[in-house]
Order: sequence, then structure tokens, then C-alpha cells
Amino acid sequence: MLKDSEKLIRIGIECESTEEDTYGVSRMVRKLLEQLALRPELAKTHRFYLYFKRRVPDFPFLNSPLFVKVVTTPKRFPISFNLHYHVWMVARAYRDGVRMLYLPAYQLPLLWFRKSLVMLTEDIWREMRNPRVPFRYRISYSIFSNWAAMAATRIMAISSTSAQNLARLFHISPSRIVVNPLGVEPVRELHGLTRTQPYLLYVGQAFERRRLKETLEAFESIASDFPGLQFVIIGPDKYQPPLIRSLTTAINDRLGRDAVVHFERVNDQELALLYRNAQAVAYISSTEAFGLPPLEALAYGAPAIIADTDVSREIFGDDAFYVTQPDHSDSIAQALRAALTGNGKRESIRQHAPAVLSRYTWQTHADRFLKIISDIA
Repeated sequence: MLKDSEKLIRIGIECESTEEDTYGVSRMVRKLLEQLALRPELAKTHRFYLYFKRRVPDFPFLNSPLFVKVVTTPKRFPISFNLHYHVWMVARAYRDGVRMLYLPAYQLPLLWFRKSLVMLTEDIWREMRNPRVPFRYRISYSIFSNWAAMAATRIMAISSTSAQNLARLFHISPSRIVVNPLGVEPVRELHGLTRTQPYLLYVGQAFERRRLKETLEAFESIASDFPGLQFVIIGPDKYQPPLIRSLTTAINDRLGRDAVVHFERVNDQELALLYRNAQAVAYISSTEAFGLPPLEALAYGAPAIIADTDVSREIFGDDAFYVTQPDHSDSIAQALRAALTGNGKRESIRQHAPAVLSRYTWQTHADRFLKIISDIA
């Protein structure tokens, strides 16, 4: 007869992104783990092995008995993402008896021959071909993301639009793709941080495709019509080479005031307060598999200024201010002006927000995740 510990479904989750970052994959993995930790009944049937590269973050929810926390890099070995991802994690997962690996970082290790769930986005397909992306990253994505598209048990997309794009770009059978949209945190009571000046907000890593450069140029072009209006940026500069700091300084010099403010990161409480007090959130990404910041902002009543793309229409319908040409600062400026002056549209967006947000919760994301791994494992 099998012992109780031998009956458990052992699922591995790659968690390196949570060690340092607070955006993108890191945020998604943290929210999933938080939700799993709220379900102690799963301990009777599941054990989740969480694989970290060099340290376990200090998150209280990681103390759940559901989780086995593993630092993969052996002592006295160099800290390397590729060694962690493709060697140490794989070896440890075999040793731990893991039945399936969940890999949210777009790649499938060549040496993993058991079941797998890999998150992919069409942005990775474009990064492989982007000459501005460092060569070592393009090579890694080209090998291991294409391998995931070919060999993973299931591919997870985070929107229906993204699933269609993945099937077309990576030549994946739609039957192998599962859709699991991201979620938004419940609104909390907030105290403390306030900003007396009105401001527009940008949140997220500043990749070229998210058009922060063009958005800042658009903001500068309308700033004289909105005295005191600021533009607050939250997130690291991912342009190659970096340009946000120099552009911010130049705009502030030309406007003669601190019109643009840039923070690399803020904590969750500060971010929620910034969302709540913002006039609108500008996130004008020309290509995105989902795009979480505009949806998070909507939960706090801040309308979104976003590119008019299929995925934006899937999520928001008509309840956003759309930019028809995201690579043109003039088009962005029109949308910024509309968001700042269109009180009727702003009120309509706020009224429709509960219906939009009800479709995207982290609880539902975790529910779908558990269904997916049950079907696979």
C-alpha cells in the first residue's frame, strides 16, 4: 500500500523571477502562490515544489505546508540563471519525484522529459528577432522557447487573443494551448501617501514596445495646457540603450519644472495609492499578451489609455481611451487630452468597471491553474 506522502501530486514551479523583481512574471507567480496558500485543503492531495535560484524571498504565504522551498544552486557554484533553469532545477525536480513542472519564464529545459506547462507570449517570438535585444537572450529564447512550443505538454496563454497569436506564430496546435487570464487584487482601504498635484501614471518595465518614449513626448506637447500636471513613471528602463532618465531630465528642463517623476519601484501599498489618485494610467503597448497595469488601475477608478489592439478590446471593450497609432506621439497626445477632459467617458468607464473586473481575479486564475495541472498530471 502506498504511503500518504507517495499519493501526493508533486508539482514543480519555477520561481526565480520572484527573488528580485516585482513586475511581469514575478507578479503573476507571487499572486498564484498567494492564492494556493489560501487553500490548506490542497495539502491532502498536492505538494508544490518551489524552485529558486539563490534565495527564498521573505513572503509570509511561502510558509504554507503546501510548499517545499528549494534553492537549486549548490554552494560554491556561480549564480547562473541558465544553470539554475536547465541543470540544477531539472536534476532536483527528478530527485523530488515531481510529476509536472510549471515554467512561467517562456522556456522548456531540454533535459526535462516529464510533463510540463509552459507560459508563452507572442512578445517572446518578437524578442527572438529584435536586434536590440542582447544576442545571448535571443539565442536562449530561440532554442528553449521554440522547444517549449514543440515539446511542452501544454502551453499556457494569458488571453484568447494571445492564444490565437501563439498558434499562428509558433505553429502550435490549438488543442495544446490553454487560456488562463491574469487577475486583479481586491481594492484595499488605503492611508498615507497622497499627491496634491494631478498626474498621469505609467507602471511597468519600460520596453520599447510599450511606447513610453512616445508617451513622454506626447505629455510634453500637452503639458502647457494642463498647469501643474505631472507624469509619474514606476518601473525600470528596459530600452537598449537606456534613455528614460535622460529624456525625463530634458523634458523637465524644457518645461521648467519637475513635470516627469521616475521611480524604479514602489511597494504594493504605494502602488495602490498611486493608482487611486491618478487621473489616468497610460500603458500604450503596441504588442501585449495581456497587460496587467491598466486593469489594476481600473480597480481603483483610474481609466486606461491604451493602444487599440485585439487584446485591449478583448479585455476592456469600449471602456478605455484608445490610441489608434501607438508609435506616433501625436496620436498618443490626442488620447491623453481626451482622458483628461472627457468627464462623461471617464464616468462611464468607472460605472462599467465592476463588470470588466469580475472576469479577471487571481482566485479564478488559481482555479484555472489547478484545473489545468489536474488535467495534465
